[in-house]
Amino acid sequence: MKKALLFGATGFIGSHLLRDLLDSPDYAEVIAVVRKPLALSHPKLTVLTGDLASLPALKPQLVADEVFIALGTTRKHTPDEAEYYKIDHDYPVKAAEIAKANGAHSVFLVTAVGANVKSSVFYVRTKGEVERDVLALGYDHTHIFRPSMILGARTEDRPRERMFIAVWNVINPLLMGPVDRYRGLSGDQIAHAIARAARQQIGTMRIYHWREMAALLRS
Repeated sequence: MKKALLFGATGFIGSHLLRDLLDSPDYAEVIAVVRKPLALSHPKLTVLTGDLASLPALKPQLVADEVFIALGTTRKHTPDEAEYYKIDHDYPVKAAEIAKANGAHSVFLVTAVGANVKSSVFYVRTKGEVERDVLALGYDHTHIFRPSMILGARTEDRPRERMFIAVWNVINPLLMGPVDRYRGLSGDQIAHAIARAARQQIGTMRIYHWREMAALLRS
């Protein structure tokens, strides 16, 4: 049985992924690194409180076979670009680096559709740079998930996001062929796809857009 290390367990995707990992018979232990307490207890769950600054001190406890990284923020919560970059780039890269040094052989990273290091758009470029730098760590298996619109109800009130989700639910079926990567998935569907990918350790690097995640959900 494997040991999993999860960053972002309190987020929209990460909270669903935590449940999937705990429910899976493949894992003997799931270590969740969080910045605030988890309202969840489970015999397989170990909770560590930490952030980017405290990761080096936590290093002896960040030992696992697989590391799952679903970290991220929004421009609304983090308007300062330097702070945003720390959360969306520096933290995931440092987490993956420490886990790799401690023996992890697989990393599962959530970024976003269109991630591109050459983009002039800060958000898209940041996602591209985190992919590049995690890939450079040389894991045996690197799985990168690039969702588009993330559908589903959130506990936090986000009126503008609710409007976009409502529009996306209408146009979603129309996004076919070359543009199907822009189709939306719910947070729990993305989490399920990641958990299923962990059972299929094929190849050194794989990138999952909507089509690949949908195929995992059907498998």
